[in-house]
Amino acid sequence: MSEQQVSVEDFEAEVEAFLEANTTRKKQTDDRGFTWGEGDDSVAMFEEVDPEAERRGLAEAKAWRAKRFDAGLGWITGPEEYGGRGLTVAHERAYARLEAQYETPDMGFFGIGLGMVAPTILAHGTDTAKDAYLRAMQRGDIVGCQLFSEPGAGSDLASLQMKAVRDGDEWLLTGQKVWTSGAQYSDIGEVICRSDPDQPKHRGLTGFVVDMQAPGVEIRPLRQMTGGASFNEVFFNEVRVPDDHRLGDVNDGWRVALTTLMNERASIGSGSGGSGGGVASIDRLAGMLEHFGKSDDAVLRDQLMRVWIDFQVAKYTGQRASDKVKAGQLPGPEMSIGKLALAHNLTNLSAWVSEVLGPRMTADTGEWGTFAWTKFVLGTPAMRIAGGSDEVMRNIVGERVLGLPKEPGIDTTSPFKDLKVGTQS
Repeated sequence: MSEQQVSVEDFEAEVEAFLEANTTRKKQTDDRGFTWGEGDDSVAMFEEVDPEAERRGLAEAKAWRAKRFDAGLGWITGPEEYGGRGLTVAHERAYARLEAQYETPDMGFFGIGLGMVAPTILAHGTDTAKDAYLRAMQRGDIVGCQLFSEPGAGSDLASLQMKAVRDGDEWLLTGQKVWTSGAQYSDIGEVICRSDPDQPKHRGLTGFVVDMQAPGVEIRPLRQMTGGASFNEVFFNEVRVPDDHRLGDVNDGWRVALTTLMNERASIGSGSGGSGGGVASIDRLAGMLEHFGKSDDAVLRDQLMRVWIDFQVAKYTGQRASDKVKAGQLPGPEMSIGKLALAHNLTNLSAWVSEVLGPRMTADTGEWGTFAWTKFVLGTPAMRIAGGSDEVMRNIVGERVLGLPKEPGIDTTSPFKDLKVGTQS
């Protein structure tokens, strides 16, 4: 029986056997649902742990990822030549549903590598790069990060200035990247550089897979206003990269970048856009209103329902987009809608929580469910920038989804170019 003929029912039985043999089922909870004041009240937007805890978590995640992969459950929909199972999205969903019932390590370490970098290597990498990294990434042997933004090229990514200079069969990479999540524990990174400064800015770019431990790579943590350091700035000083680690054609890096960005927006928009990172539970938010004696406030109740409804709409919209990607179709500009909705919903949720809690968020008194929201509120503005700013997302949706005219910019033709100032009609 070929892999494509494995029924979902038979596959579920295989998964159940694997999980029962290798981990423990989560304890059954009672039917009381959410109870205010019980459990961990952490709602931070970005998980911030000390380096030692991070190392332990990464080791546990790698061990579980390897065990899954070796059992044929690591890359369920992936091509068989790179260690995938070649099964359908329905099989992948079945695994996710069943695994959620068991105790497993946090797999967040692999989110960027498997959600953004690996699909780009599969689409644009050389055979050498595919053979070297796809299987190893899916097994959890190596972790990947994304190196796009620069101090002077964030939302306008095409204006980046990090240089890539050809040197025989190698390239020399020099410059700086910023806001790189997970760089401190990543083994490889996907980087976009300017390979021809004489070309128009979108056409003189080239992508590469770079060794994050190579000579000339320096990683520095960036301290956030939440107090943590989830991001990094990365410096490259004539870092040598072999040409067989190039992604796509020379000077065609913009196409490579778009593949990654669309996967990124699909991942961000569909991943937490429907749940607010797990904090937009209607029971939890309604419990907040009740606990602080504001259940009769009609305005707050109306705002709460609007927040909840927006999250539900985003969840279903994101699911449709995610299904399109998992069905083998390339992610399109509509993915920007999910990213934009996420930023909008989190901003509205932060404003609502701030209104309900008031001064309780400004001092850590030890009261459950109050000061813990500070890191969430402080982290929310980052989501209006990460993965593309709100302004850029609106332009993409307007121009590429709705078909509106392109917004004038310094590198586009202005609709007012023929207007003569000071003349009379």
